[in-house]
Amino acid sequence: MDIIISNISGVPLYEQIEEQIKRQIMTGELREGEALPSMRILAKELKISIITTKRAYEDLERDGFIVSVTGKGSFVKGINSDIVKENMMFDIQELLETAVDKAVVGKVSLNELQEMLKLLYEEKEG
Repeated sequence: MDIIISNISGVPLYEQIEEQIKRQIMTGELREGEALPSMRILAKELKISIITTKRAYEDLERDGFIVSVTGKGSFVKGINSDIVKENMMFDIQELLETAVDKAVVGKVSLNELQEMLKLLYEEKEG
């Protein structure tokens, strides 16, 4: 499992870990039943606090991506695509609200905002 964190990105470390693990699960890189590194091992590999990895794993479990078994570790959970999509839609809505707030303050029109979104989407898609 490859996780790369950045101390200068402005995104909390636990969120960086969560997002990368979620992405790996959703793309099939991490499969159902696969064991994740222990919180201690991951913290040591990333040279971060175990509290940070604990927070990431707790959030991943809360969101239904992993299951933790006392004494055995944490494992990738079979994901329900409807729940995953709903979680993603919620996250996207929050990000779009921030973008719309900035657009309104910067007097960016709805058409300009839609064009930006379309270009960004097409760039990522293809």
